[in-house]
Amino acid sequence: MAITKFADLIGTLDKLSLPRRIAVVAAEDGHTLEAIMRAEKDRIASPVLIGDETAIRALLAELGHSAAAVRIVRAADPAAAAREAVRLIHAQEADIIMKGRIETATLMKVIVDKTSNLRTGRIMSHLAFFEVPAYHKLLAVTDVAINIRPDLAQKRQLIENAVPVLARMGIARPKVAALAAAEEVNPKIADSLDALELKKMNLAGEITGCVIEGPISYDLAISREAARIKRYASPVAGDADLLVVPDLTAGNLLAKALVYSGGAKMAGFVVGAKVPIILTSRSATTEDKYLSTVLAAAACSE
Repeated sequence: MAITKFADLIGTLDKLSLPRRIAVVAAEDGHTLEAIMRAEKDRIASPVLIGDETAIRALLAELGHSAAAVRIVRAADPAAAAREAVRLIHAQEADIIMKGRIETATLMKVIVDKTSNLRTGRIMSHLAFFEVPAYHKLLAVTDVAINIRPDLAQKRQLIENAVPVLARMGIARPKVAALAAAEEVNPKIADSLDALELKKMNLAGEITGCVIEGPISYDLAISREAARIKRYASPVAGDADLLVVPDLTAGNLLAKALVYSGGAKMAGFVVGAKVPIILTSRSATTEDKYLSTVLAAAACSE
């Protein structure tokens, strides 16, 4: 099933057992509260707001929401709020963790701590989704936020983190493009060698549940016309569901180019932990945070 827009994904959630219980860490943030309360209204989320209770109640009032029907948990500081969110996960009182007014480093330090017991044995990675006006369906990209320079083994884990999420969103056997500067293998360009090895692993049945092409350039991954002109034959060409970027710099630049130059909408969250972690920038818009909440709800749906 091709999900062409975020609205299509929101429509699929009507069929799921919702809402998802979302522990919002340091919830005293206007955009975060606005997004999570919108998700609550749409029966996507059941929020647990952790942090400065006085500030949270004041912000809810400013936004026109009653605090009476919302669960608020006091926490002395952002790190304590993060630890409380972890406790709620293990107590089965929350399904998802969401970042509020807390530094990413502070939140992730708690998340990756061994005592938090949220690791799965694989690396954690960021999975971003883009609604690009010039593309015919939602486009996923990994990793644009966490892993700086993944090696071959880590790139494999990026794919293995992402594929089950895409499957739960209804994208069976997603088409994965292992990106490089060009479609030819160049021994001097390590990324092209990694991309080829990922494709070989897929063909050998070592990476399953998807179809991997690589190395493949960005234009070939998203443009059927480019593939036709270059006579490049691949089921992934012009129809990629997931782009695996060479490193964080490439992913970050691609993400910002799609949003600021291509007019794309973006949402995303962290995968590879035992639960989804909504890790948007503190400067992200309410819409970004709402859409990321929708994605995370879809990701943890059975």
